[in-house]
Amino acid sequence: MDEAPSVAEPPPLFRRVLARLEFLDWLAIGLLVAGGLAVATGALPTSVSSVTLERIAPLLAFLAAVIVLAELTAQAEVFDVIASRITIWAGGSNVVLFGLCLGFAALTTIFLNLDTTAVLLTPVMLATAYRAGVDRLPLAMTTVWLANTASLLLPVSNLTNLLAADRIGLRPLEFAARMALPQVAALVVVAVCLWVFYWRHNAKRYTPPAPHTPSHRNLFIVASISCLVFIVGILVGWAIWAIAAVCAAVLVVAFAVWDRTHLRWSLIPWRLLAFVTGLFLVVDTIFEWGLSHVMTALIGTDPGASGVWRAATTGGVLSNLLNNLPTYLTGEHVIPVANGDQLFGLLIGTNVGPLITPWASLATLLWLERCRSAGVEIKWGRFLATGAITAVAVLVASIASLLYL
Repeated sequence: MDEAPSVAEPPPLFRRVLARLEFLDWLAIGLLVAGGLAVATGALPTSVSSVTLERIAPLLAFLAAVIVLAELTAQAEVFDVIASRITIWAGGSNVVLFGLCLGFAALTTIFLNLDTTAVLLTPVMLATAYRAGVDRLPLAMTTVWLANTASLLLPVSNLTNLLAADRIGLRPLEFAARMALPQVAALVVVAVCLWVFYWRHNAKRYTPPAPHTPSHRNLFIVASISCLVFIVGILVGWAIWAIAAVCAAVLVVAFAVWDRTHLRWSLIPWRLLAFVTGLFLVVDTIFEWGLSHVMTALIGTDPGASGVWRAATTGGVLSNLLNNLPTYLTGEHVIPVANGDQLFGLLIGTNVGPLITPWASLATLLWLERCRSAGVEIKWGRFLATGAITAVAVLVASIASLLYL
């Protein structure tokens, strides 16, 4: 008697997990392992790693909470309602829609900070594209490029701005006055690049949709209030990690009561948390083993135009190789306090330069998580090429405005 064909056993859980890992997953794991090995072997002193982990703990808490907040807000259809309104206001015109999206992203970044734009505005833009029946990529790129390049004007727009304003001793309005022209130049150049590379390929007209009605009114109301409280908390100056955690917790409780199907462990952005932790430990290790000397050699201490251009270029290049926050922190250490323009040059480079690699800024990583969750395909060749051209153009225009206008 013939034996019954054997049923293939499912692969072990570990093998299935490995099969799902992508390049950025492996990169995050690799950085975390490398950072851990640096601490374990003594390449990074425990005293230094302890200070770093203590410093980034609130940042990690913010990242975990704000991702959960954004994901559940999307499930509550808040972003769908806002998106339908944007597409209706644009009246079916691709040009008007471009202007609305550009202005919306710029204002959100300037007044709420770039990470808020990446987390809360990305789902709105993606939903807007869906409602208008147009390609989602132009709107996604608008979000990530404006999150980075519209973050020059105010200290609250970017963590690096807060550090720079504190180091130089500038009040918010004084800081804004110094950065106004570079910010305008950056926005103009980014608008041109976005139109040429992405938006001009859209159809000139689209059919405006009907207003969207959320399927679960209670969840919609709680999510909307949570987002508003989060935004107000940022404006008031509350601890950003604490307000994000409270708002996320309230929304989790609401979903636990009315719709538990969306509560799952995958809401927690493990890859992002591993990446950030490993990145800081690795950069600290490199700094301990000579990065400070390299930064001094690259940036110099010239307070004139040459020193500003060197600082900006170094900031932009190293932000894309490492990440803009550790690049700014290490660069700031080697610039004399009296060299205000040179510090502004470094700040501009680390703010507008991170448009090329996905790990160049935290905002880009947050944006990528939102795109990944929504199933938006990013073609990395095009992303890198258009980002490189735009980053160079924006950096040159911003520094020229700082020095010569």
